[in-house]
Amino acid sequence: MHKSGFVNIVGNPNVGKSTLMNALVGERISIITSKAQTTRHRILGIVNGDDFQIVYSDTPGVLKPNYRLQESMLKFSTSALTDADVLLYVTDVHDSFEKNRDFVEKVIQNPAPLLLIINKIDLIDQERLIELVERWKALMPRAEIIPISALNKFNVEHVFNRIKELLPESPPFFDKDQLTDKPARFFVNEIIREKILLNYEKEIPYSVEVEVEQFLEEDNLIRIRAVIYVERESQKGIIIGHGGKALKKVGMEARKDIEAFFDKKVFLELFVKVEKDWRNKESKLRTFGYKPE
Repeated sequence: MHKSGFVNIVGNPNVGKSTLMNALVGERISIITSKAQTTRHRILGIVNGDDFQIVYSDTPGVLKPNYRLQESMLKFSTSALTDADVLLYVTDVHDSFEKNRDFVEKVIQNPAPLLLIINKIDLIDQERLIELVERWKALMPRAEIIPISALNKFNVEHVFNRIKELLPESPPFFDKDQLTDKPARFFVNEIIREKILLNYEKEIPYSVEVEVEQFLEEDNLIRIRAVIYVERESQKGIIIGHGGKALKKVGMEARKDIEAFFDKKVFLELFVKVEKDWRNKESKLRTFGYKPE
């Protein structure tokens, strides 16, 4: 008997969805920072065993859209409700019960088996945790509640085992040696974007998109040329920094992570271009993979 299924991870921004995804997959598929809206795409991570295949799906945090990019991000999250064989709703010990209640209602009405994951329990005491469990039980009576610390890998194995038990019987959806549905270039984009999220403040990281223009794999080396798009000239200056120092730092940090990801030497060139108001342009959002073709 072989089991396979789509296990979709949803929830509000910054509750630890990507950390949990990476812990369950055992690979660094999703980028993680302490900033909200780090995940912009729906990213698949595939885990294979002899008699099972779990297709995890990390999604952007649910938010009220302010521009077209965020509308697309919300669509990635809501689409995860339509094809889930098992649904993981991730919250954490600081998450508000009132936030995005309309999305929570959709989760409650969804027919798929539902695991409600309370993350970051290492930050509170037992008494507070019991209170949280009771409140979530009242709000989502059909959910199976599992408290975890994704960062410390506490109870993650229990989540994994429950998912395996809940999977439907099915042949695999993907080749057994496949780790994700995304191409190599996508992970280069994400690693560079992660370094921008970590190195710049305020609005800058949210105004940025990365596009790999060249990805040439040689025997011992990968040559990569990537463009960092910003919305305004002033942002271009901030990204580059005085004497190019800031951009050089991003490039150096990204190159190290890309080399670790591909286990190969990398030659990375970064350029910065202005694409005014790209977050509201349909054509650009399509180019960057936020719109279905």
